Amino acid sequence: MDGRAAASDLELLRAHVDGDRQAFAELFHRHRDRLWAVALRTLGDREEAADALQDALLNAHRAAARFRGDSAVTTWLHRIVVNACLDRIRRRQAHPTVPLPDGNRAGDGSGTGAIEPIAPAPDHDTALVVREALAALPLEQRAALVLVDVQGYAVAEVARILGVAEGTVKSRCARGRARLAVLLGHLRPARTSPPSARPDPPGPTREVPGVTPGNPGPAEGVGSGSGRYRRDANQEDT
Repeated sequence: MDGRAAASDLELLRAHVDGDRQAFAELFHRHRDRLWAVALRTLGDREEAADALQDALLNAHRAAARFRGDSAVTTWLHRIVVNACLDRIRRRQAHPTVPLPDGNRAGDGSGTGAIEPIAPAPDHDTALVVREALAALPLEQRAALVLVDVQGYAVAEVARILGVAEGTVKSRCARGRARLAVLLGHLRPARTSPPSARPDPPGPTREVPGVTPGNPGPAEGVGSGSGRYRRDANQEDT
């Protein structure tokens, strides 16, 4: 067995710092899919996500010697990826451009290099609606929801990734879910009343059928189970 495959994440990072040119590639290979998923869900655009992930990995590659070991290597990597994504969102908001219809320039994966795994969406229309709803959330809420509800990380781990208190993560998730419930409420199928067991009375005394209740309320939110996060990202939503 290759010694790198049996090494821990921390051992690989240290080996990279010591000059092993393959150690960081092995580390990236281990966590590539989850890091990509975080970038894609946060940015909502495959090209942007691929570029952000590449930026993040370059930053991690250069900053490895400064890793203090006060968190897991995966936490450190996720923090760098999230920060790279949020940086791109801020730049995009400062210099808006017209997006392509489905966030893919050619549809064949060209231009994303070797970073983007194959991840087809089974329901493309619904996926686009959800992606647009996530994109409408404030940055801090979006990052928290992607990590907790989409990727399934524990609140405590997300707090370490984002560099905020656990209560702040819970608050951001709750507010984000409330907003998504409004934005995605139309996706919830309407409920109808069960048919009456009694036959309608004959003649003019026949009653008017009751009105279908439809969707009586907003959809429920989805449940959930070191460098510092940027100062402005630590501020609580108002």
